[in-house]
Amino acid sequence: MVAIHGGLIVQGVLWFVLSLVANLLRRMLCRQSFEDSASGVERQLRRMVVAAVASGGVWALVPWLCAGYTSDQTLFYLVVVCGICAGAVSYGIAYAAVPIGFITPPLLTTAVCLTVAGGFDRSCLAAMVVVYYTGLVRAAMQSERGIRSGCRLKNEATAMAAQLGEAHDALQKSTRRLAVRASHDALTGLLNREGFTQAATRRIGERPGRAHCLFLFDLDGFKGVNDAFGHQAGDHVLQDVARWLERELDGLQATVGRWGGDEFVVFCDHDEDRAQAPAALAQSLIASLPGAMASSGSHMGMSVGIAISRDADVVHMISLADEALYEAKRAGRNRCRIVDDALNKRLAVRRDIERDLQDAMAARAIRLWYQPIVSLDTLRVHSLEALLRWDHPRHGRMPPEQVIFAAAGTGLAEALLRYIVEEVCAALRELDAVGGDLAAVPIALNVSPREMAQLAVDRLVLGSLEREGIAARRLKIEITEEIALDTPAARGCLNALAAGGVTIVVDDFGVGYSSLASLRDHYVRQVKIDRSFVAGLGGSSGNRVLVNAIVQLGRALDIEVVAEGIETVDELDVLRTLGCRLGQGYHFARPAPLPEVVAWAARRRTATA
Repeated sequence: MVAIHGGLIVQGVLWFVLSLVANLLRRMLCRQSFEDSASGVERQLRRMVVAAVASGGVWALVPWLCAGYTSDQTLFYLVVVCGICAGAVSYGIAYAAVPIGFITPPLLTTAVCLTVAGGFDRSCLAAMVVVYYTGLVRAAMQSERGIRSGCRLKNEATAMAAQLGEAHDALQKSTRRLAVRASHDALTGLLNREGFTQAATRRIGERPGRAHCLFLFDLDGFKGVNDAFGHQAGDHVLQDVARWLERELDGLQATVGRWGGDEFVVFCDHDEDRAQAPAALAQSLIASLPGAMASSGSHMGMSVGIAISRDADVVHMISLADEALYEAKRAGRNRCRIVDDALNKRLAVRRDIERDLQDAMAARAIRLWYQPIVSLDTLRVHSLEALLRWDHPRHGRMPPEQVIFAAAGTGLAEALLRYIVEEVCAALRELDAVGGDLAAVPIALNVSPREMAQLAVDRLVLGSLEREGIAARRLKIEITEEIALDTPAARGCLNALAAGGVTIVVDDFGVGYSSLASLRDHYVRQVKIDRSFVAGLGGSSGNRVLVNAIVQLGRALDIEVVAEGIETVDELDVLRTLGCRLGQGYHFARPAPLPEVVAWAARRRTATA
């Protein structure tokens, strides 16, 4: 319109038509589809550069409308050309060649025309146009670099997010597999000991006050099958028995598990109006077992122990059923026995333990033995585990769990734990006196679920350490997985111990469905792989996969991993190959009094020197 107003009607109309055609062509090019590949994109970009140069060429004709920037409209055209060029750079930030291709023709022709027109003012203005052009080119290139960098970061972030998503999915799958492995027996697919205990405990909690029945089955003659036909045949028998039990008990809504070895366990509701029903069911199963095993050529019987209770916990019911099973096996093959008064008399032994426990502590008759945990690389002592030993005057050596159970029943749990901590502190002072490698060795002691539930373990332990003048870092507390996840109070206690400097260790790791969840709490600094996964490790690919997963998980979380129950060189070699750094087991040393452990360590140092 300015050109027409200036009398250049033909030139103005012609320039407008050319500009319109150039813009339409560029618009069509932008809407045109192209091959989604590197070469396709490159070709499209070249087309857009050519179109930009063509459009810029139209704007290079502006001097034609103002007599080479010498007419009265020169200022207007200069402002328009410079403005349109600045706009091209502002909007064409993704690919610098396009805006540069557009601005080059008009700005260079402007500079040339001003120079040709002559005069100081126009020459200076031409120089400023060149400077302006240089600045726009630099801005376009910087914008492209910024866009490229942003796109690269975005693509990297997208790729990383995709990889993290895949890793998360893989971890979820691994977690589910580990959960199944941890709560189920790998051979039979039934619940394992931990899985069964938790499932039965949940059933008791869902129906409090109702009587329940627990069956403990033991195969008679299974050892003969293993000896005669090999362990593979024995494994097939166990699998057949597992499937047979599930079929036979399908209508009872029973919880079925493998307790260990050739023992199976069943938990179900009990109808008290039919007192003989458990025995009748057991006899029926005993009678049908030979037929179920006929196809495999195995000839076995089965003994059954039965415990019925309304208020006992699962562990106590197992203990009762085990007593009954022992009596059934003593009577011969294919027998069942229900816990009765006679068997309950056997439990009177526990009362003897409870009665004598306090005197035993006063006489220092309860002792601690120690089993070394060694570095699998150097075979040097890394730490010691304290194990409770009590030789009862009448009943001989008492299992630690019975002693702890008796202490809880007599209100001596706190006194017993304090006694144990004091013994450990005394042992640590002895190790300091020995010196050498043993001077810095920590000692681990086990805290049972019962103790954790009933006692203020954090205050008791930390208070005892302070009184004895022992650094908290020299003590480790071993707990089971269910303690780590039990209650907020238990977790608070463990947090307090960890904050005080005590190392928290998860014992028997891998036998509960909660294994992975137990590692979420930052206070866990060491896990001990359950011995059931280490036994026969060289011949079990499944156990190798699981142990390797635990070792790698520990490494990722900066948690020490200890393999329990190492008994053979083969197991040691496999663990070394898998990257496990710490181990414990009879292959190195059995539990022994502290002086014997010190002597053993000295012999070990001499042998490896």
